[in-house]
Amino acid sequence: MASFRYLFHNGKNSKIKYYAISYIRLLIPRFIYRLRLDNELKKVDRCPDAEYIKRRVDYYNKVNHMCELADDAIALKNVKVRDHASVYFFDFFEFARWFSPNLRCSYVPGDISRKLPIYSVTKSRPIGDDNENSVIMKLEKNRHFTFLKDTIPFEKKRNKVIFRGKILGKENRIDFMKKFYDDPMFDIGNVDHNSAFPQEWKREKMSYYDHLESKFIMSLEGNDVASNLKWIMSSNSIAVSPRLTCETWFMEGTLIPDYHYIEIKEDFSDLKEKLQYYIDHPKEANAIIRHAHEYIEQFKDCKREKLISLLVLDKYFRMTQQR
Repeated sequence: MASFRYLFHNGKNSKIKYYAISYIRLLIPRFIYRLRLDNELKKVDRCPDAEYIKRRVDYYNKVNHMCELADDAIALKNVKVRDHASVYFFDFFEFARWFSPNLRCSYVPGDISRKLPIYSVTKSRPIGDDNENSVIMKLEKNRHFTFLKDTIPFEKKRNKVIFRGKILGKENRIDFMKKFYDDPMFDIGNVDHNSAFPQEWKREKMSYYDHLESKFIMSLEGNDVASNLKWIMSSNSIAVSPRLTCETWFMEGTLIPDYHYIEIKEDFSDLKEKLQYYIDHPKEANAIIRHAHEYIEQFKDCKREKLISLLVLDKYFRMTQQR
């Protein structure tokens, strides 16, 4: 029954709906969108929040000088679903279809936590001032951009920190499990059931909603960002994480420690102390929750998100002297 409940009430976005919409998009002639592109881009000048939109565009695409196009850049018409993980293709195609199929792009799908040597479109990049070669698009969004409605006030949640995740190959998560798996304040578990780890670490997957019974939810980076950070910040629980190192469309690099989430030391040495502080100071805990909710709101305007995505890609083609 637990696995059945997880399957149908886990809090995740529907994959069936996502793929249905994505395949339908493939059937619509692309020239329809190309004819509308210039008018769509001009909408920014009529938006009351035009300056905000332009700031976000420049955050995702930091380059403001002409760049050479890489020799191996691929024409948009040659980016195929069979060549890349399908979710990356579908999310890229949603906006690439607005542009000429002959335009070329360096396109790097997957979990990217390294600096890119070539001006490229990607999902994620290291946080810092020298990451301008990585142009962020909203890729793998069905998994990453999930927002929840949490009806449980912070004060009525358990005084516990919860974690469920895969830990194989992720040294930070392995270290976390070693230090806290038998601590009564922690409800944590490894869900990939790899035999290399102790049997007592194993737990079944848990729905997002079940996580919300606890005051604190660990958000530990994996191959790049922690995918649960967005839905935690939309809840009345608080995300707990060491200093963030990677960012995506969510602009993790703009999050403020102990304002949007609780930041702890990389070795977890201050974790219990900081958790107890916010248990004892619920007013300050609720302030973090309020700030997190305010941050989340900027991603809920679908029309604005579409415009920003088109402007980011348009800027890439202009900076590579193709438009």
